[in-house]
Amino acid sequence: MTAPHRTPRAAPRNPGPSWGYRFMRLCDRVVPEPLFRPARALGTWIALLNMPAQRRHSRDYLRLVLRREPTRREIFRHFFAFEEVLMLKLRVAHGRPHRGRLADGSADFHRFLASEKPALLGTFHLGHSDLVGFILGGQERRRVSMVRQRVGNSHDTEQLGRLFSNWISFIWVNEGENLLFTLKQAVAAGDSIALKCDRLEFSAKTETFHFLGARRLFPFTIYHLALIFELPVLFTFGVPGGPGESVVHAAPFWTPDATLGREQNLALARAHFQAFVTQVEVLLRAEPYWWFNFLPLNPEAAA
Repeated sequence: MTAPHRTPRAAPRNPGPSWGYRFMRLCDRVVPEPLFRPARALGTWIALLNMPAQRRHSRDYLRLVLRREPTRREIFRHFFAFEEVLMLKLRVAHGRPHRGRLADGSADFHRFLASEKPALLGTFHLGHSDLVGFILGGQERRRVSMVRQRVGNSHDTEQLGRLFSNWISFIWVNEGENLLFTLKQAVAAGDSIALKCDRLEFSAKTETFHFLGARRLFPFTIYHLALIFELPVLFTFGVPGGPGESVVHAAPFWTPDATLGREQNLALARAHFQAFVTQVEVLLRAEPYWWFNFLPLNPEAAA
């Protein structure tokens, strides 16, 4: 089985000017935090007013998770939560100490850290989850290949990659390489593979799961890769903890069972992913601003 060859396309860009992240870093160095935080809030209001598509998608999501029409201030809080995590990533990328702490109930993740075996690590665009892979490298000395879409104007990711380059590498899904072959090389080298599993984007396999009141399509490729490479699947997400800390929540492992057929394994995989999606929804009902999905919601399955 091989992944289809993709013709390279022009890399998409993150919103904002090319100098924006560096300007934020400069202000962070010279402006006291009691003044800089209100300035970031003002910048977020300006971004909100100038990003109608993202504002609309935020409203659509918040309407479902809050079970009512969101106010403009609540949409601002969604944007500002994203901005504050971006600011944290920039600070960590430039040397600010930051650690991960495992939440209670993460026994399988403890076992993963204690072993030398690779795994397929799934997560969502949620809270501090973008930092979890880098924490694994810098703090736990585990080699991780992150499957990402290369985008322009991504100083935070580029700098984090350089800072943790001894442990972290990237596999770019939009650069035309044979993705399956590249993944095979990374696994053979002993790397764990980290994938985002909440946006459809480049996913070749999808399934429907109950989320926010409907059956919605989610990427399911991670489980097919688990069957191909005979690796366990471990889902995590990171949320804010104390100062300089992310709390990492980890679901139980799902491991392919060699005694079962493919369809039986996939049936168990569907139950495993639904349990994680439900865990995420419970979190979002309590902390609705932590899912940084400013795109159209995962489409509902056809009736």
